Amino acid sequence: MIESTSTEATFNIRVYYEDTDAGGVVFYANYLKFLERARTEWLRELGVQQSALVADESRMFVVHSLDMSYRKPARLDDLITIRSRVTRVGRASIHFDQRAERDGELLARGNIQICCVDAVHLRPAALPAVVRAKLESLQE
Repeated sequence: MIESTSTEATFNIRVYYEDTDAGGVVFYANYLKFLERARTEWLRELGVQQSALVADESRMFVVHSLDMSYRKPARLDDLITIRSRVTRVGRASIHFDQRAERDGELLARGNIQICCVDAVHLRPAALPAVVRAKLESLQE
């Protein structure tokens, strides 16, 4: 379940065995999955259905770039909170600042740039106006 304020959303994820590596900690790449789920659920709560964007607008979102830093490990059964903020909305891009926390302690942080592309040609395309308006209202 996603909870949101006017500028930030939180999404809780439980760590399962499948999320961990041989050392018993969350495998680093799985944080990207957690961040993706949080962004997707936040967009869904805002009324942005990604499957409808493809079907109705021929638009889809892809990750353009990211910068991740890892601070502390998460382990099996931990409840992780993903905090997400929109930091910039471009003509065809959305920038997110996302933090993975356990009980308020920073575990990992990512700055992710999402690009809106034409679903057929996979070339950058302008964000649909309704999506842009919703996202711009979230910026601090």
